[in-house]
Amino acid sequence: MAETRDTFQIEDDNYALFANKTKVSIEKGEGVYVYGEDGEKYIDFTAGWGVTSIGHANPVITQALCDQSKKIIQNPNSGATYSPARSKLLSLMQEILPENLTRIFFSNSGAEANDAAIKLARKATGKLNIISTEKSFHGRTISTVSATGQNVHRSRFNPLIPNHIFVPYNNIPAIEKVIGNDVAAVIVEPIQGEGGINVPDPDYLENLSNLCMENNVLLIVDEIQTGFYRTGPVFMSNNVKVDILTMAKGIAGGFPFGAFAFTEEIQDKLGIGDHGGTYCGNPLGCAVAYSVIKYMLNNKLWENVEYVGESSIAELKELKKEYPNIIKDVRGKGLLIAVELANDNAAATINSKCLDDGLILNVTQGNIIRMFPALNISIEEMEEGLNIFKNALDEFKDQ
Repeated sequence: MAETRDTFQIEDDNYALFANKTKVSIEKGEGVYVYGEDGEKYIDFTAGWGVTSIGHANPVITQALCDQSKKIIQNPNSGATYSPARSKLLSLMQEILPENLTRIFFSNSGAEANDAAIKLARKATGKLNIISTEKSFHGRTISTVSATGQNVHRSRFNPLIPNHIFVPYNNIPAIEKVIGNDVAAVIVEPIQGEGGINVPDPDYLENLSNLCMENNVLLIVDEIQTGFYRTGPVFMSNNVKVDILTMAKGIAGGFPFGAFAFTEEIQDKLGIGDHGGTYCGNPLGCAVAYSVIKYMLNNKLWENVEYVGESSIAELKELKKEYPNIIKDVRGKGLLIAVELANDNAAATINSKCLDDGLILNVTQGNIIRMFPALNISIEEMEEGLNIFKNALDEFKDQ
């Protein structure tokens, strides 16, 4: 325990206090399991907030890191020189992206990707306004905070970037009312993640895409949380016309990496110097992302996501029937699942009990348990975690 106490003390004394820390010090991981400094074992249902998409310490990632780091990590003149690792990843990306998204730029995070998408949409269209949705989350830079439809994130920072219009999610008529107001783009999540795993109508994206085309407005789809097979398909927006697609989280299995892809028509309206970044498209990140995506394709991870996801959501809905006073709703798609509880206290109590029993969960919006484990989690591992969750619900058996 001495080493763990040292870790707690050093972080508490020196690390910026921007979050309420969970008193667990994780030293290593393997697959869906992580281990504390003192050897305690946990099953991870957060995947590092959706990034360890093929599990902790997956050998294909460590091999890619070793192989590429022995060659070169960062190019001279950064992205202004060519890279075989970047070229290899670009070719693979073209196999999975919608055909019209022919141009790709690599970033270090999802917030960077969204920030660039908003900036470049305004440049390409010559228009100013961006439509976003209530309860959305697009990042923590000042630009992406300004595009985020949650007052808890926006109200503490001023001045925000102007020219943002907010409408209810999953509401096409609300967008129709404002889309003529000098709008450059609409930015939307196929499923709202941090906002509570809010799932829209099946035709929402298609109707939104058609509306944007009719009004000469760009559609930015934020697939940072939903992309790379998190919900089953590689991207939830695959079957609709998208102008800019932003990606991160699962793209590199835990290595900090992101991307955005856009059309040739947008590229024609942009020029040299309109965007850049020191580490963007660095060979090490590209090699890792390539290994992760190739692993997903070779192992047909979407099949596991659909099977484990459907089974888990069905089981959680049965728990809702058993605990109707505690569980208000179960929703999600694939391995992006929300259990909405009766109140914040219930969520905190259940989260704490699960942690004590070896399951790490994520609470968002105060009363919503978010489950988004590694995409290659087995049905047995998922069941192990759900059993711990069920045992925690027993605390409320008589309520």
